[in-house]
Amino acid sequence: MKQKYAEQLLKKTKEGYDKIAEEFSTTREEVWEEMNFLFDDYVIPGDKILDLGCGNGRFFELLEDKDVNYIGVDFSEKLIEIAKKKYPKVKFQVADALDLPFPNNYFDKIYSIAVLHHIPSKELRLQFLKEARRVLKPDGFLILTAWKLKSKKDWNLFLKYTILKLIGKLERGDVFQPWGKKTERYFHLFSEEELMDLAKEVKFKIIKEGIVTNEKGNRRNIYLVVEK
Repeated sequence: MKQKYAEQLLKKTKEGYDKIAEEFSTTREEVWEEMNFLFDDYVIPGDKILDLGCGNGRFFELLEDKDVNYIGVDFSEKLIEIAKKKYPKVKFQVADALDLPFPNNYFDKIYSIAVLHHIPSKELRLQFLKEARRVLKPDGFLILTAWKLKSKKDWNLFLKYTILKLIGKLERGDVFQPWGKKTERYFHLFSEEELMDLAKEVKFKIIKEGIVTNEKGNRRNIYLVVEK
């Protein structure tokens, strides 16, 4: 994918989330219970934690009783506004995941739930991971998830954009998913192997990976725990 087009897609994604922020937030009021273990198993009291792509801030609820120093960032100004209203005593700020406003070796843990699949092009995804690694302390953990194909409908999306992939405009795994008539959201559909290879390319050490699914089976995400 050409760099200019990738940057256009990223801008479109930001504008799209600003446009649907209120509606999107109402669909993300509840914490996904299947994600609980990612917070329970890796957080230590006193940790300095970055929620990278925090949206409306809902995952703070899994950390508020763990005695941590939490900061949530997102590129959507509207979602950050919602997060601040929901949790007025918590630190939230607008920030670009590709150019984080934090010093080197700053955080003990970074959580990035359902974010990386919105980053277009391998080049920008590597930049995302490099920035996360930069602001992590030595031996710090990055815990992330990405959308996993789960149904025939998803495969139809995958096939729909084959022509754009064949002419080189999109990469293999790239799709757009409409949000009603308001916007189309870009997704990159990872395989577990591709996600791990990206992390290794940035010199992360793989600690654990797998698939996490909710009870109904209508949510499937790859999870990856890596160490700096």
